[in-house]
Amino acid sequence: MNKKIMLLGSGELGKEVVIALQRLGQHVIAVDAYPGAPAMQVADEHEVISMLDGKALDAIVAKHQPDLVVPEVESIRTERFYDYEKQGIQVVPSAKAAHFTMNRRAIRDLAAQDLGLKTAPYRYATSLAELQEGVAAVGTPCVVKPLMSSSGKGQSVIRTEADIETAWNYALEGSRGDLAEIIVEAFIDFDYEITLLTLTQDNGNTLFCAPIGHRQERGDYQESWQPAVMEPDLLATAQEMAAAVTKELGGSGIWGVEFFIQNPSSGEPGTVYFSELSPRPHDTGMVTLAGTQNFTEFELHARAVLGLPVTSIDHVRPGASAVVLAPESLAPHAGKAPRIHGLAEAAAEPASDVRVFGKPTVRPYRRMAVAVTHGKPGDDVTDLVARAQAIAAKISVGVAD
Repeated sequence: MNKKIMLLGSGELGKEVVIALQRLGQHVIAVDAYPGAPAMQVADEHEVISMLDGKALDAIVAKHQPDLVVPEVESIRTERFYDYEKQGIQVVPSAKAAHFTMNRRAIRDLAAQDLGLKTAPYRYATSLAELQEGVAAVGTPCVVKPLMSSSGKGQSVIRTEADIETAWNYALEGSRGDLAEIIVEAFIDFDYEITLLTLTQDNGNTLFCAPIGHRQERGDYQESWQPAVMEPDLLATAQEMAAAVTKELGGSGIWGVEFFIQNPSSGEPGTVYFSELSPRPHDTGMVTLAGTQNFTEFELHARAVLGLPVTSIDHVRPGASAVVLAPESLAPHAGKAPRIHGLAEAAAEPASDVRVFGKPTVRPYRRMAVAVTHGKPGDDVTDLVARAQAIAAKISVGVAD
């Protein structure tokens, strides 16, 4: 088996996917909108284009004639994927899955209206006036997100009427692509949120990783841990919901399915709310780089993409991750090459590992590296999160002189 695989999106997650695919003997073309992207540094070939330019996308597909197209970001003319499938090119997980999940409207309507999954009440808006109407309908506090974005960009919370216009402008600034539409959803008073990595396969067997807990700040994840401790019946409900939505979308690969969880209280059962879904490795899943399971999320994705069966996903040990961000103080130096300091100090921490992504430039709060750590079965993940934070704190990001 030697496939030619075109990766659309070449950030840090894509870089790990390329490594996993190459370890299985595959040929990878990494594509992104800027040169020197992390996955390009380890791929066999690369292309720099705007993936929102349908003609440019068609041109590189025609040039390379890949066996598979693997999307890793949102800013792609995903409607072109249906034509690629007609040409005999495999789209991962499928053209339908990629097209639906790159837009929050499509996936939310599929989950809530077609499949009847429990979600927060929501509305859409294409103007400030429509956002004001949506806020009135769902109530405050509420969350505003662009229909197309990643890593929490453009996401904010509206608590009063005075926040509405600011939230609208921020959502448009954070939107990826040319879609000027947002979703406003009621704020769920949840106890915690999880990512349930779900593996769909050509053989029809759907498998689940142990749930991953995470904390967000500015709409982006800061730490994640596996396993997230949760009630067995709530986990079973989340698994049923994840299986339903991934089956409807079709195809094989790893999916990051996000849920809000309300614990049981005062004799009332707990509640699981479907939040979002990504048809690819999830940023919170970088915790699997700590050896928490027999395959990382990237290795699972690579195997599913190639049709190699995975018989089981075994949780091995608890682990945690913490991100390393470029500081806000680097704003005057945005666009300059980064310098990473403190690797030796971080390595001196127990059970430590660091992955530097190799992004070519800095900007405030850009994710530049991740620290991971692991423990022994039965260890408290709270302690592991603190250790991951301590490792990450040893590392600093500067710029070249």
